[in-house]
Amino acid sequence: MNDDLRSIIRDQTQQLEKFAGDWTTAELRGDTAFLERNLADDFVGVGPYGFLLTKDEWLERHESWKLRYESFRLDEVRVRLYGEAAVMIARQMSKGKYEDNDLPGSLRVTLFFAQQEGRWLLAGIHMSFVAGGS
Repeated sequence: MNDDLRSIIRDQTQQLEKFAGDWTTAELRGDTAFLERNLADDFVGVGPYGFLLTKDEWLERHESWKLRYESFRLDEVRVRLYGEAAVMIARQMSKGKYEDNDLPGSLRVTLFFAQQEGRWLLAGIHMSFVAGGS
């Protein structure tokens, strides 16, 4: 691999890691303006119980105040690039409630990104429980 390609991969990986940081902040704060701009129009979220959420449904959880986070972060982040697409696998650690139900504290998440018009968008997310909760 030549130095130019390494530099491109490093730059795109850093862009995606920054995006993920901004996304986690938006989720924590319920920042629907950020989410509206940065989720692809055909975004699909798959929850840990297998339910599907469209972009509008994802936003509505915040707009209705049904979803409330006390904390929300990603760690163990790994990024793989595929041209104008990318996959990020991470552990999501959070504390909060959906309606009156506690949220899972630890989930494994796979985030799917697509470049559109020169910028990264979050195209989808898939969440699953972590055996033993860690």
